[in-house]
Amino acid sequence: MADIHMVREHALGLAAARKIAQGWAKQVEDRLDMTCTCESGHDEDRLHFKRAGVTGSLLVTKDRFELDAKLGLLVAAFRGRIEAGVTKYLDELLTTGQDPLDKLAGKKGPTS
Repeated sequence: MADIHMVREHALGLAAARKIAQGWAKQVEDRLDMTCTCESGHDEDRLHFKRAGVTGSLLVTKDRFELDAKLGLLVAAFRGRIEAGVTKYLDELLTTGQDPLDKLAGKKGPTS
């Protein structure tokens, strides 16, 4: 199995990080047919995600996102593209607070 591991530091605090992680989970459920479950804790949450050929988790803390994914044999051939896409998506989500895929669909992000 191929692995993807990425860590992204942030200064959002836990409440805002949880909100971003919940949005991310909804997007992967809707757009990638993933099943997501969340284990909420006092200082961190862990989102578990899975679908055929992919399993993993996203650790959410007050100052860090840590994603670990295992890719099955068929999906592993696309590891580079998957990792680049997830990295770009998460980086844009963290810097703008808006879902970059909404731009493609012509939607406006949340207003503050």
